[in-house]
Amino acid sequence: MTRAEAMGLLLSSVARLITGAQGHWKGCPPKAEQRIYFANHQSHLDWVLIWAALPSELRAVTRPIAAKDYWTSSPFKHWITREVFNAVYVNRQRTDDQDPLEPLVEALKHGDSLVIFPEGTRSNKGLPQAFKSGLYHLAEQFPGVQLIPTWIDNVQRVMPKGEVVPVPILCTVTFGAPMTLQPDEDKRAFLTRARDAVVAMKPGGTA
Repeated sequence: MTRAEAMGLLLSSVARLITGAQGHWKGCPPKAEQRIYFANHQSHLDWVLIWAALPSELRAVTRPIAAKDYWTSSPFKHWITREVFNAVYVNRQRTDDQDPLEPLVEALKHGDSLVIFPEGTRSNKGLPQAFKSGLYHLAEQFPGVQLIPTWIDNVQRVMPKGEVVPVPILCTVTFGAPMTLQPDEDKRAFLTRARDAVVAMKPGGTA
């Protein structure tokens, strides 16, 4: 077992110990199919929770999106995201000639699954903010990739924005039914429908 594999096993065990990291598959089975899991975003722990809730065989082919400036700001964070999670780095500060979706497109072309947060930033308002256009463009380019709405519950209480020490609280990750971009569906309608699909996975939630 490599150092990265040992660290991945340790992190998944710690995540389950602290949060339970319970995965509920309400709309799809945990199958090894290429997917984009898109979820609400409330904490730096969000993608760790999704990763820990996936079966081990899916973790190996599922890559989280990570802000390059934050997750490469120290050698340890860079090693963790690169070697353990095989993260796809995106630039939050970019020039006009940079396509922010390029790293995601390359990962999908390679056959990887992704974990993304269409809000683009963390929210402490309970319900997701309006989704940005990236999910729509990926759905256009990769119609054969399943889009899985995902709700992460309680993680904001484990590690609220600005905090660095997690608090043990039971969390759940609920995976919904796959959705696709419909013929002639415009961007605004699709993004609204995608956000509603995520909120529908919230226990007792409504948009």
